[in-house]
Amino acid sequence: MNQTAQILFPVNVPTAFDYAVPAGLSVSRGDFVYAPIGKQMKLGVIWSVGAAQTDKKLKEIVDVKATRPLSPDMLDFVDWTARYNGASPGNVLRMVIRNYKALDPSAIVTLYKPSGETPKNLTPSRAAVLREGGPWPARASEAAARAGVSSGVVKGLVKAGGLIAKEGPVDPPFDRPDPDHPGRDLTAGQDEAAQDLVAQVQAGAFNVSLLDGVTGSGKTEVYFEAVAEALRRGQQCLILVPEIALTQAGLRRFKERFGAEPASWHSQMGEAARRRVWREVAQGRCKLVVGARSALYLPFPNLGLIVVDEEHDTSYKQEEGVIYNARDMSVVRGHLSGHSVILASATPSLESLHNARTGKFAHIILPERPGAAVLPDIALVDLKDNIPEKGKFLSQPLLDAVAEVTSRGEQALLYLNRRGYAPLIICRNCGEKLKSPDTDSWLVQHKRTGRAMCHLTGFSMRMPRECPNCKAEDSLTSVGPGVERIAEEAQEAFPDARVEILSSDTAGNPAELAERMRRMEQGEIDILVGTQMVVKGHNFPRLTFVGVVDGDLGLAGGDPRAGERTYQTLVQVAGRAGRADKPGHALIQTHQPEHEALQALAAGDREMFISVELAMREMLGLPPFGKLAAVIFWGPDPKKVDALAKKFLSAAPRADGIDILGPSEAPIGRLRGLYRRRLFIQAESGVNLSKYMSIWRQKVRPPTKYKIQIDIDPQSFM
Repeated sequence: MNQTAQILFPVNVPTAFDYAVPAGLSVSRGDFVYAPIGKQMKLGVIWSVGAAQTDKKLKEIVDVKATRPLSPDMLDFVDWTARYNGASPGNVLRMVIRNYKALDPSAIVTLYKPSGETPKNLTPSRAAVLREGGPWPARASEAAARAGVSSGVVKGLVKAGGLIAKEGPVDPPFDRPDPDHPGRDLTAGQDEAAQDLVAQVQAGAFNVSLLDGVTGSGKTEVYFEAVAEALRRGQQCLILVPEIALTQAGLRRFKERFGAEPASWHSQMGEAARRRVWREVAQGRCKLVVGARSALYLPFPNLGLIVVDEEHDTSYKQEEGVIYNARDMSVVRGHLSGHSVILASATPSLESLHNARTGKFAHIILPERPGAAVLPDIALVDLKDNIPEKGKFLSQPLLDAVAEVTSRGEQALLYLNRRGYAPLIICRNCGEKLKSPDTDSWLVQHKRTGRAMCHLTGFSMRMPRECPNCKAEDSLTSVGPGVERIAEEAQEAFPDARVEILSSDTAGNPAELAERMRRMEQGEIDILVGTQMVVKGHNFPRLTFVGVVDGDLGLAGGDPRAGERTYQTLVQVAGRAGRADKPGHALIQTHQPEHEALQALAAGDREMFISVELAMREMLGLPPFGKLAAVIFWGPDPKKVDALAKKFLSAAPRADGIDILGPSEAPIGRLRGLYRRRLFIQAESGVNLSKYMSIWRQKVRPPTKYKIQIDIDPQSFM
C-alpha cells in the first residue's frame, strides 16, 4: 500500500491535507516539504505519516527540505495552541515559520576584521575604515557604508596589511553562554530560592514555579541560577520579558552573568536578525534567547527551561491574529516538552497566585530587598482635599515632595500612563470631540510634534486651526493631562530642574533610549516624567520619590481585572523608588482613596487586597474560579454585523454551566473602518470552554468581509 502524508501549510487552513509520498522519497513527521496546493507550490510541514486509506488519487509531495525537522513537541504545541484558542492550525504554524530563508544554511561570504597592524600608507579613507567600519567582522559593503567610503578602500586595506579577509557565514553563530561565569553574590534568602529553582530544573520533568518577590528583591539573579543549571545540562533556555523591557541595559545583565549576550527576539528586529536567530535556535546551536511573547513559537528542539518575567504583564496577551496568552501557553509548552517553567513577578496575577496556593505551582517567595534597600513608603493624596491649582494637575503634596528630594540632589519620577500632551481635544464652540476618521477613539494632542494622533490605529494629522465640525477658528482646547503636559507643569514649578519625558513617543531609537537611561542612572536628570516604559526593569540608584499623577486611571470601565491591574501597576511604579541605599517614598493622587486596591497599597498589605479580590472573583465566578471567553464580530456594515451577532447567538449549543451576555456594541464600536459587536461567555470551572466555543464557531459561517473572532480568557474589554 502506498504511503501518504498529511501536510499542514502555514496559511489560514483548518487542517492538514493528504498527499501521496512518491516511491523513493522518505519523509518523517516534522519534515519541511514542498507540495502543490491549488496552482502554487508551497512549503509545508509533515504533520503525520501513514498508509493510504483511500483509492482517491492524491497529489504528490515534490521535495523534502534538507533541514532539521520540527520536533514532535513543537507540532503538538501548534495543535494545542490552535485547539485551545480557537485558531486555525495553519495560522499558528505561520507564527512558527517566520523566515523561509532561515531553513537554508547561512551564505558564506568574505568577512573583514582589523589585523592589529597600522598600514604604512594610511590614507584618510583607510583610517576612516579602521575607525568607523566596525563592528567586526564585517562585509566590505557594510564596513564601507559605515565609514563613508567605497568597498574598494576596504579591500585595499587587506593588501596594505590593515585588515584580514576570511571566509565566514553571513549569519555567525551566537557566543555560547557560560553557566559558570561568576555572577553577583546572592543573599542567604536569594540563594535558598535559587537552589529551589535549580532543584526543579534538575528534576528533568514538567513543573511550574511562581517566583514571588517584592520589587528590587533580586528575582532576576535568582532565576539566573536555574538558567545556568539548564545550560549545564546542554539545554536551551527561553526568557520571556515584556517587549518594552528588551533594552540594552536589560540584556547587559545577562551578559554580566553568562559572559555572552543572549539572542534577542522582538518586533523591531530586521529580517536578517530574525533569520539568524530562527536558524540558530532551530539547529539547537543558540542556547539562550531573551524575547517578547512571539519568541515562544521559535522552534526549540531541546528546550529545558522557560522563564516568564513580569508574568502578570498584559503585553503577554496577543490581541490580533492568533489570540493567545504567552504566559499560559508557556505552561502548556513546558508540559508538552517535559521541562521547568518559572513565572516571576513582584505582583503575580491572581490566577498564578491561586495555582501556587492550591499546590499546582511551587511557590517560592523573596520577601525583602537585599542590603540596605527597603521598600518605599506609600501614601495617598486625596484630590478632593488637595485640589491642584486651576489648570494644573500636580497637588501641593506632590510638589513639596519633588522639591524636597531634588534639593538633596536626588531624583523624582512623575508617573502618568498617558502619552502626548492631552487625551482629549474638544471644541469650546460646539462641543465636538476630535476622533479618528475611521475609529471611535479620541485623538490625542501631541504638542511636541504639533499633531493629533490615534493611539489605537496610528492615524495622525497636524493639529487643525479650526473645528472640523463648526469651522470656528482657534476654538479647540486640550482636556486632561498627558506626560507632555505634566513635564511642562513640572518645568514651570521647578525652572532650574532638568526635566525629561520617557514614553514610547519620545524614546527614539534603541541608542537614544539607552542614552536617556544612562543619564537617568548617572543622575543627569532631576525629574523624569514617564509612562509604563519606566516600570519595566529599570533601576535608578538616585531615584527616591515617585509621584503617581492619576491613581484612578485604570479603575474606570467594566474591566473585572481593573482593581488587580491598578494595584500591580502602582506597586511596580512605586517600587522604582529607593532601590539603592537611600530610602524612597511614593505619593498616589486619587479621587477614590477608599478603593481596596489603593487602601492595600497605602497599608503595604498585599494580603488584604488579594483576599478581597479573590473573594469577589469567587462570588462572581470569575477567573480563577470560572472561565471567560469573548466573541467579537467585525464588518463594514453595522446592521449586518448586528445580524451576524444575533445569528451566532441563536446557534449557541445548549450546555449546563454556561452564561451568555450580549451581544452589545463594543466600547470601541468602530475600529479601522470596521464596526464591532461583542458577546461574553462565562463558564463554570469544570466546563471545557475551548471545545464548547469550537463547536459553536463551526455552526456559523460569516459572509465575505465579515469576521468572527474568538478570545479565550480575554484581557482587554475594549
